[in-house]
Amino acid sequence: MGDLSLGDAFWTWAVFGGLLVNLSSSGLFLVLITLDLPWLALIAGYGLSVPYNLAVMVGVWRSADQYDGPAQHANLARGASAVLLIVLTLT
Repeated sequence: MGDLSLGDAFWTWAVFGGLLVNLSSSGLFLVLITLDLPWLALIAGYGLSVPYNLAVMVGVWRSADQYDGPAQHANLARGASAVLLIVLTLT
């Protein structure tokens, strides 16, 4: 990432892709925990979503560096991606 437009990196990969990955990994976590497989649940819950969230945040920041529009938009995308990473990792 970084070669994508800021809008594509943020909206497609951070927001919509992040929602899909995080909801899927949370659902898998819940299924595995109900099957009494806590270690697999932990790996599914965090081992799938956290690396994705980190990679997407790096991509958004790189795309923001290349953004030719208002600096405020780039800074908002950086801040929002950081907040999303923290919130989705802790939940």
